[in-house]
Amino acid sequence: MPESTQNPSTTDTTDAPTGDQPTNRAVVLVSGGMDSATTAYEARERGYELYFLHTSYGQRTETKEYDCSRELAEIVGAAEFLHIETDHLQEIGGSALTDDEIAVDDADLDSEEIPDTYVPFRNANLLSMAVSFAEANDCEAVFVGAHSEDFSGYPDCRPEFFEAFETMVDVGTKPETDISIEVPFVESTKTEIAERGVELEVPFEHTWSCYRDEEPACGTCDACAFRLQAFQRLGVRDPIPYAERPEYTD
Repeated sequence: MPESTQNPSTTDTTDAPTGDQPTNRAVVLVSGGMDSATTAYEARERGYELYFLHTSYGQRTETKEYDCSRELAEIVGAAEFLHIETDHLQEIGGSALTDDEIAVDDADLDSEEIPDTYVPFRNANLLSMAVSFAEANDCEAVFVGAHSEDFSGYPDCRPEFFEAFETMVDVGTKPETDISIEVPFVESTKTEIAERGVELEVPFEHTWSCYRDEEPACGTCDACAFRLQAFQRLGVRDPIPYAERPEYTD
């Protein structure tokens, strides 16, 4: 269990990059996974100074995800790294990620059903904290790593959800506050995210996607399957350890 940040105003800090500093600031919701890591690099490529927000909400692999997020913050020289424990999501339950009595199913890449790993309304919870963090630090944007292959399974990953949330932000913040919700890969596939990450030299060895295990990754849950499939389609070996590496390409 990572050390709790009892007061949300308490932050871990890292050294910012030397030299010319970006004039714009952005909060990046960093999960420890490959999508949010690539999103962080994309935000940096667009000239933003990065403020990382990572949450532990009782998910099975929360320690590994925290470690990966913290390592990424140090690598990119994030201006701040804020870690918040949101265990209310675990207490609410309703997801295989937060309830040990609900098994994580094996991958079904063709399913369009909402999976058992959906955490009820999680992204609204996380985005609310990210917007608070952004407004407190005069940030112009909040970056999120959702993508097109999440649409069918996760209702809070749809473009309509992010558009509606941005409207809520406009209404619910100070008049002078102007924060956009940026989802750069919302129309992209997992393979396209992996390809962009390779271009941006994202350190994928410091990311984690497995829903079941902290190390090695199982290789057979949905998250592992989509990740392995993306790298296999690119002809690039995924650098993290797996218990199994099934072939997921057509």
